[in-house]
Amino acid sequence: MQTSKTFTIHFWLSMAKAKDDFAPIYARITVDGKRAEISLKRSTSVTYWDTRSKRSTLRTSDGKALNVYLDQVYSDLLACHKQLLGESKYVTAQAIKARYLGEDEQHKTLLQLVSYHNKNMVSVLKPGTLKNYFTTERYIKRYLKHKLKTNDVFLKQLSYKFIIDFEQFLRNGKSINRSQPLKNNGVMKHLERLKKMMNLALRLEWIEKDPFVRFSLKFTKHQRAFLSQSELEVLESSQLSKGMHQKTRDVFVFACYTGLSYIDVKLLC
Repeated sequence: MQTSKTFTIHFWLSMAKAKDDFAPIYARITVDGKRAEISLKRSTSVTYWDTRSKRSTLRTSDGKALNVYLDQVYSDLLACHKQLLGESKYVTAQAIKARYLGEDEQHKTLLQLVSYHNKNMVSVLKPGTLKNYFTTERYIKRYLKHKLKTNDVFLKQLSYKFIIDFEQFLRNGKSINRSQPLKNNGVMKHLERLKKMMNLALRLEWIEKDPFVRFSLKFTKHQRAFLSQSELEVLESSQLSKGMHQKTRDVFVFACYTGLSYIDVKLLC
């Protein structure tokens, strides 16, 4: 386990920002001589600030409340340092600051994961596939807003219950692109995309457990109808009155003979 040679925390007033005897309070974290500072979003009287104890000397309720708050911040920063050591992480002042502010990997959120995935997959996924991920993102945001009454959740909060509740939301809620609810395979595709993003979170070490571990994707198999050779020939030889219909027919026939997908043909046009 990695240990630090020195680790200190102390509070100080920014005199450069002082106004009318009040100055903002900062916490300074020092690890092996390197510093990181955090604005505590609090101000106090310079006159009643004890530079030795780093606390307010005011005996009013406000002064006492401020000291209680500073004690809590001190305790929380110590806890962050202890957590990083317990996780065998490389401990720096910046790492402690990030953990305290919720900006490190332990505090990544679901929408941060979705955004990271979609940005990094631009050059990997085909446009049509990436478009589907953006649709899944819209469903996730809708679920968070209307069902969980929040804008985001920490990844470590996700559980099996989150997955099955999201599944029911997709099944029973209004479809984004249609008036009717999603059918089973549509629901499964959105869950499949979310599962792939959770696998990415595991590889990035943003989560320790996969919330999908006990969940099974269940697609409904369909027997797809296809054209026979004679039916395709009839389509080829048919006389269509509108130019747009002719173009659509020609593109379809081209795809039949080449085996290209819709999105590949679309990119050629």
